[in-house]
Amino acid sequence: MTDTPKPARALGRKAIRPSLVPRALMTDVPDLHGVWKAQVITLFPAAFPGLLGESLTGKALQDGLWQLETLDLRAHGIGRHRNVDDTPAGGGAGMVLRADVLGAAIDAAQAGTASATGSGGNRPLIYLSPRGRPMTQALMQTLARADGVTLICGRFEGVDERVLSHYGAQEVSLGDFVLTGGEIAAMALIDATVRLIPGVLGNQASTAEESFSDGLLEHPQYTRPAEWRGQTIPDVLMSGHHGEIAKWRRAQAEALTRARRPDLWRAHLARHDDNDT
Repeated sequence: MTDTPKPARALGRKAIRPSLVPRALMTDVPDLHGVWKAQVITLFPAAFPGLLGESLTGKALQDGLWQLETLDLRAHGIGRHRNVDDTPAGGGAGMVLRADVLGAAIDAAQAGTASATGSGGNRPLIYLSPRGRPMTQALMQTLARADGVTLICGRFEGVDERVLSHYGAQEVSLGDFVLTGGEIAAMALIDATVRLIPGVLGNQASTAEESFSDGLLEHPQYTRPAEWRGQTIPDVLMSGHHGEIAKWRRAQAEALTRARRPDLWRAHLARHDDNDT
Protein backbone atom coordinates (compact mmCIF):
# COMPACT_ATOMS: atom_id res chain seq x y z
CA MET A 1 0.00 0.00 0.00
CA THR A 2 1.49 3.37 -0.97
CA ASP A 3 1.06 6.72 0.66
CA THR A 4 -0.53 9.06 -1.88
CA PRO A 5 -0.58 12.78 -0.98
CA LYS A 6 -4.05 14.21 -0.71
CA PRO A 7 -4.85 16.72 -3.44
CA ALA A 8 -5.47 20.33 -2.61
CA ARG A 9 -9.12 21.31 -2.31
CA ALA A 10 -10.35 24.26 -4.34
CA LEU A 11 -13.60 25.89 -3.35
CA GLY A 12 -15.84 28.21 -5.31
CA ARG A 13 -18.55 28.49 -7.97
CA LYS A 14 -20.31 25.22 -7.34
CA ALA A 15 -24.01 24.49 -7.13
CA ILE A 16 -25.20 22.97 -3.84
CA ARG A 17 -27.74 20.14 -3.99
CA PRO A 18 -29.02 17.74 -1.28
CA SER A 19 -26.78 14.70 -1.05
CA LEU A 20 -25.80 12.03 1.44
CA VAL A 21 -22.18 12.50 0.35
CA PRO A 22 -20.30 15.76 1.13
CA ARG A 23 -19.66 17.47 -2.20
CA ALA A 24 -20.40 20.88 -3.75
CA LEU A 25 -17.88 23.19 -2.11
CA MET A 26 -15.42 20.38 -1.41
CA THR A 27 -14.48 19.27 -4.93
CA ASP A 28 -11.69 20.52 -7.17
CA VAL A 29 -12.58 23.36 -9.53
CA PRO A 30 -10.40 25.17 -12.05
CA ASP A 31 -8.99 28.60 -11.21
CA LEU A 32 -11.28 31.41 -12.31
CA HIS A 33 -9.44 34.09 -14.25
CA GLY A 34 -9.23 37.40 -12.41
CA VAL A 35 -10.92 36.06 -9.26
CA TRP A 36 -9.37 36.73 -5.83
CA LYS A 37 -8.16 33.47 -4.33
CA ALA A 38 -7.15 32.43 -0.82
CA GLN A 39 -4.81 29.47 -0.44
CA VAL A 40 -4.58 28.02 3.06
CA ILE A 41 -1.78 25.68 4.11
CA THR A 42 -3.09 23.79 7.13
CA LEU A 43 -3.06 20.51 9.02
CA PHE A 44 -6.85 20.73 9.18
CA PRO A 45 -8.21 21.30 5.67
CA ALA A 46 -11.61 19.97 6.73
CA ALA A 47 -12.01 23.06 8.96
CA PHE A 48 -12.58 25.12 5.80
CA PRO A 49 -14.63 26.84 4.57
CA GLY A 50 -16.37 26.74 7.97
CA LEU A 51 -18.12 30.06 8.59
CA LEU A 52 -16.66 31.35 5.35
CA GLY A 53 -19.15 29.10 3.60
CA GLU A 54 -22.10 30.82 5.28
CA SER A 55 -24.02 34.04 4.68
CA LEU A 56 -22.61 36.63 2.25
CA THR A 57 -19.10 35.19 2.02
CA GLY A 58 -20.53 31.74 1.38
CA LYS A 59 -22.84 32.99 -1.35
CA ALA A 60 -19.98 34.92 -2.94
CA LEU A 61 -17.84 31.76 -2.80
CA GLN A 62 -20.58 29.77 -4.49
CA ASP A 63 -21.08 32.49 -7.12
CA GLY A 64 -17.38 32.59 -7.97
CA LEU A 65 -16.63 36.09 -6.67
CA TRP A 66 -13.70 34.59 -4.76
CA GLN A 67 -12.06 31.18 -4.38
CA LEU A 68 -10.70 29.13 -1.52
CA GLU A 69 -8.12 26.36 -1.79
CA THR A 70 -6.81 24.32 1.12
CA LEU A 71 -3.48 22.52 0.97
CA ASP A 72 -3.03 19.67 3.43
CA LEU A 73 0.34 20.09 5.13
CA ARG A 74 0.26 16.44 6.21
CA ALA A 75 0.43 15.38 2.54
CA HIS A 76 4.02 16.70 2.49
CA GLY A 77 4.99 14.97 5.73
CA ILE A 78 8.09 12.82 6.11
CA GLY A 79 8.12 9.03 6.27
CA ARG A 80 5.43 6.45 6.76
CA HIS A 81 3.57 8.51 9.34
CA ARG A 82 3.82 11.79 7.44
CA ASN A 83 5.62 13.58 10.25
CA VAL A 84 5.47 17.37 9.95
CA ASP A 85 7.29 18.53 13.08
CA ASP A 86 10.33 17.93 15.25
CA THR A 87 11.81 19.10 18.53
CA PRO A 88 13.19 22.66 18.81
CA ALA A 89 16.90 23.10 18.08
CA GLY A 90 18.63 24.00 21.35
CA GLY A 91 15.95 22.29 23.41
CA GLY A 92 12.71 23.48 24.90
CA ALA A 93 9.08 22.50 25.11
CA GLY A 94 6.78 21.73 22.21
CA MET A 95 7.38 20.93 18.57
CA VAL A 96 8.28 23.02 15.51
CA LEU A 97 6.97 22.58 11.96
CA ARG A 98 9.82 21.32 9.78
CA ALA A 99 11.32 23.54 7.09
CA ASP A 100 11.41 20.78 4.44
CA VAL A 101 7.75 19.89 5.00
CA LEU A 102 6.42 23.44 5.03
CA GLY A 103 8.71 24.44 2.16
CA ALA A 104 7.28 21.65 -0.01
CA ALA A 105 3.74 22.81 0.74
CA ILE A 106 4.57 26.41 -0.14
CA ASP A 107 6.24 25.27 -3.36
CA ALA A 108 3.10 23.33 -4.27
CA ALA A 109 0.91 26.36 -3.57
CA GLN A 110 3.10 28.69 -5.60
CA ALA A 111 3.39 26.19 -8.46
CA GLY A 112 -0.39 25.98 -8.65
CA THR A 113 -0.63 29.75 -8.77
CA ALA A 114 2.00 30.05 -11.48
CA SER A 115 0.42 27.37 -13.67
CA ALA A 116 -2.99 29.02 -13.40
CA THR A 117 -1.88 32.59 -14.07
CA GLY A 118 1.29 32.13 -16.10
CA SER A 119 3.16 34.00 -13.37
CA GLY A 120 3.29 34.24 -9.60
CA GLY A 121 0.82 37.11 -9.57
CA ASN A 122 0.40 39.42 -6.62
CA ARG A 123 -0.42 36.95 -3.85
CA PRO A 124 1.36 37.77 -0.59
CA LEU A 125 2.57 34.87 1.54
CA ILE A 126 1.41 35.38 5.13
CA TYR A 127 2.20 33.38 8.26
CA LEU A 128 -0.43 33.80 10.99
CA SER A 129 1.67 34.47 14.09
CA PRO A 130 1.17 36.24 17.46
CA ARG A 131 4.46 38.08 16.89
CA GLY A 132 3.32 39.54 13.55
CA ARG A 133 1.99 42.97 12.65
CA PRO A 134 -1.63 43.41 13.77
CA MET A 135 -4.47 42.88 11.34
CA THR A 136 -5.91 46.25 10.37
CA GLN A 137 -8.52 47.51 7.94
CA ALA A 138 -5.73 49.09 5.90
CA LEU A 139 -4.06 45.69 5.54
CA MET A 140 -7.33 44.09 4.44
CA GLN A 141 -7.86 46.82 1.85
CA THR A 142 -4.37 46.15 0.48
CA LEU A 143 -4.97 42.41 0.33
CA ALA A 144 -8.34 42.90 -1.37
CA ARG A 145 -6.55 44.75 -4.18
CA ALA A 146 -4.12 41.86 -4.67
CA ASP A 147 -4.76 38.75 -6.77
CA GLY A 148 -5.19 36.71 -3.62
CA VAL A 149 -3.22 35.49 -0.64
CA THR A 150 -1.44 32.34 0.58
CA LEU A 151 -1.80 31.73 4.31
CA ILE A 152 0.33 29.50 6.51
CA CYS A 153 -1.48 28.15 9.57
CA GLY A 154 1.07 27.28 12.21
CA ARG A 155 0.73 24.77 15.02
CA PHE A 156 2.68 23.73 18.09
CA GLU A 157 5.59 26.10 18.86
CA GLY A 158 5.59 27.64 15.39
CA VAL A 159 7.55 27.08 12.20
CA ASP A 160 11.23 26.84 11.32
CA GLU A 161 12.46 30.42 10.91
CA ARG A 162 14.39 29.52 7.76
CA VAL A 163 11.13 29.03 5.87
CA LEU A 164 9.94 32.54 6.67
CA SER A 165 13.21 34.15 5.62
CA HIS A 166 13.60 32.05 2.47
CA TYR A 167 10.15 32.89 1.10
CA GLY A 168 9.95 36.40 2.52
CA ALA A 169 6.73 35.60 4.35
CA GLN A 170 4.93 38.38 6.16
CA GLU A 171 3.86 37.69 9.75
CA VAL A 172 0.40 38.89 10.73
CA SER A 173 -1.34 38.64 14.10
CA LEU A 174 -5.00 38.52 15.05
CA GLY A 175 -4.19 40.11 18.42
CA ASP A 176 -2.02 40.04 21.51
CA PHE A 177 -2.95 36.51 22.55
CA VAL A 178 -2.04 32.97 21.54
CA LEU A 179 -4.27 30.45 19.75
CA THR A 180 -3.66 26.73 19.33
CA GLY A 181 -3.21 27.26 15.60
CA GLY A 182 -3.55 29.74 12.77
CA GLU A 183 -6.82 28.47 11.28
CA ILE A 184 -9.15 30.83 13.19
CA ALA A 185 -6.90 33.79 12.40
CA ALA A 186 -6.83 32.74 8.74
CA MET A 187 -10.62 32.69 8.60
CA ALA A 188 -10.78 36.14 10.20
CA LEU A 189 -8.31 37.56 7.69
CA ILE A 190 -10.13 36.02 4.73
CA ASP A 191 -13.54 37.20 5.93
CA ALA A 192 -12.34 40.76 6.54
CA THR A 193 -10.74 40.84 3.08
CA VAL A 194 -13.41 39.11 1.00
CA ARG A 195 -16.15 41.44 2.20
CA LEU A 196 -14.24 44.30 0.55
CA ILE A 197 -14.36 42.64 -2.88
CA PRO A 198 -16.94 44.37 -5.10
CA GLY A 199 -20.19 42.45 -5.27
CA VAL A 200 -19.74 40.46 -2.06
CA LEU A 201 -21.77 42.81 0.13
CA GLY A 202 -25.27 43.76 -0.88
CA ASN A 203 -24.50 47.47 -0.33
CA GLN A 204 -20.85 48.25 -0.99
CA ALA A 205 -21.33 51.71 0.51
CA SER A 206 -21.58 50.12 3.95
CA THR A 207 -17.81 49.45 3.93
CA ALA A 208 -17.16 53.18 3.56
CA GLU A 209 -18.89 54.07 6.82
CA GLU A 210 -17.92 51.22 9.14
CA SER A 211 -15.25 51.14 11.83
CA PHE A 212 -11.67 51.89 10.71
CA SER A 213 -12.68 52.96 7.19
CA ASP A 214 -11.57 56.52 8.03
CA GLY A 215 -9.32 55.59 10.93
CA LEU A 216 -12.23 55.96 13.39
CA LEU A 217 -14.57 53.59 15.17
CA GLU A 218 -18.06 53.42 13.74
CA HIS A 219 -20.86 55.60 15.10
CA PRO A 220 -23.76 53.97 17.03
CA GLN A 221 -26.51 52.32 14.97
CA TYR A 222 -30.27 52.24 15.63
CA THR A 223 -33.35 50.73 13.98
CA ARG A 224 -37.00 49.94 14.76
CA PRO A 225 -38.75 50.07 17.15
CA ALA A 226 -38.50 53.83 17.73
CA GLU A 227 -38.74 53.25 21.50
CA TRP A 228 -37.46 50.21 23.36
CA ARG A 229 -37.63 49.82 27.14
CA GLY A 230 -37.78 53.55 27.66
CA GLN A 231 -34.93 54.34 25.26
CA THR A 232 -35.64 56.26 22.07
CA ILE A 233 -33.70 56.74 18.85
CA PRO A 234 -31.86 60.10 18.86
CA ASP A 235 -34.07 62.79 17.33
CA VAL A 236 -31.49 63.81 14.75
CA LEU A 237 -31.63 60.36 13.14
CA MET A 238 -35.40 60.69 12.73
CA SER A 239 -35.22 64.25 11.36
CA GLY A 240 -34.55 63.37 7.72
CA HIS A 241 -31.87 66.12 7.62
CA HIS A 242 -28.98 64.26 6.02
CA GLY A 243 -26.42 66.98 6.68
CA GLU A 244 -27.18 67.03 10.41
CA ILE A 245 -27.21 63.23 10.52
CA ALA A 246 -23.76 63.11 8.92
CA LYS A 247 -22.38 65.65 11.43
CA TRP A 248 -23.91 63.72 14.36
CA ARG A 249 -22.43 60.44 13.16
CA ARG A 250 -19.02 61.99 12.67
CA ALA A 251 -19.07 63.53 16.16
CA GLN A 252 -20.11 60.20 17.68
CA ALA A 253 -17.37 58.33 15.82
CA GLU A 254 -14.75 60.79 17.02
CA ALA A 255 -16.00 60.66 20.62
CA LEU A 256 -16.03 56.84 20.68
CA THR A 257 -12.56 56.62 19.16
CA ARG A 258 -11.12 59.18 21.58
CA ALA A 259 -12.61 57.34 24.58
CA ARG A 260 -12.07 53.71 23.61
CA ARG A 261 -9.03 53.70 21.31
CA PRO A 262 -6.65 56.54 22.16
CA ASP A 263 -4.06 54.93 19.87
CA LEU A 264 -6.38 55.27 16.88
CA TRP A 265 -7.33 58.78 17.92
CA ARG A 266 -3.69 59.89 18.06
CA ALA A 267 -3.06 58.37 14.63
CA HIS A 268 -6.18 60.12 13.29
CA LEU A 269 -5.01 63.49 14.59
CA ALA A 270 -1.52 62.94 13.22
CA ARG A 271 -2.88 62.20 9.75
CA HIS A 272 -4.96 65.35 9.77
CA ASP A 273 -1.99 67.41 11.00
CA ASP A 274 0.09 66.05 8.11
CA ASN A 275 -2.65 66.97 5.63
CA ASP A 276 -2.79 70.51 6.98
CA THR A 277 0.94 71.11 6.51
